[in-house]
Amino acid sequence: MSEINSQTLSSVSETLLVTLYLRAMETQRPDALIKDEKAVELVTRLSSGSPIRYDFERIKLLHLNEANKMVIILRSREFDRYAANFLARHSDAVVVHIGCGLDSRFERVDNGQVEWYDLDLPDVIELRRKLTGSARQITGSARQITGDEAERYHLLGCSVLEDAWLEALSVHRKRPFLFLAEGVFMYLEEIQAKSLVLLLRNQFPGAELVFDAYSPIHNLVSNLQTSIFGFHAHWGIWHGQEVEAWGNASTTGAGIRLLDEWCYLDEPDPRLSHLSWLRPIESIFRTHRIYHFQLGKTGG
Repeated sequence: MSEINSQTLSSVSETLLVTLYLRAMETQRPDALIKDEKAVELVTRLSSGSPIRYDFERIKLLHLNEANKMVIILRSREFDRYAANFLARHSDAVVVHIGCGLDSRFERVDNGQVEWYDLDLPDVIELRRKLTGSARQITGSARQITGDEAERYHLLGCSVLEDAWLEALSVHRKRPFLFLAEGVFMYLEEIQAKSLVLLLRNQFPGAELVFDAYSPIHNLVSNLQTSIFGFHAHWGIWHGQEVEAWGNASTTGAGIRLLDEWCYLDEPDPRLSHLSWLRPIESIFRTHRIYHFQLGKTGG
């Protein structure tokens, strides 16, 4: 039996176990906001040490309150909705899940036609393969990916800041693209975030990008809370227009357009009713948002 520790995963990669655990706990609630049976299965296996063990007691060191947990769960649900909405508009789309961790989003939103790429750092993809098998042999009591699904599902083990993963997508250039990056951009430096967004715009004109970001002030709060894990947020924005401005220098006029944004307090869910007092504070400090962009224009 091997154990996941700071030598097994980088500090930032370890965040995937936090979100995995919270999805598993939420799934088992009678009033669950998201259902992820694969998360339950993986947490059970990791807790038992078969074949790898992780001590989920470490997550308690983060001292997450119920509001923190709700934000993470609602964020996951909203990313599912963005993916499902895009597939409803573009059934033959290519979806690239940047920083996929151990998420089973493909299984939750698959429409039977999408070409799906789960992309993460090599140590994360190696862990994913150990726990769930290769892209063509992913099994589990909660769900099985077989046959045509396996042909449409792929794992990419590299940094999104490298160019290696672009080659794998080159065969799909003429298809609609959606890029999802949940819990990723805040750990990039601003120059890295800007370079990535402009790369996606130039390589996949007309693609849509969905990512979440903290405000600059919330980066400070988050870093105090997560210092025990050793990962730190670096980049934050107050408004999506800051990213739109990155596209202004395009000589072709193919800019970046903010389509919409989401805040967890936008949700009318009864489990958020006790947090209504936070609305005026959140409107000022804009602690956490999901931003949805169109990157340039489709050629033709």
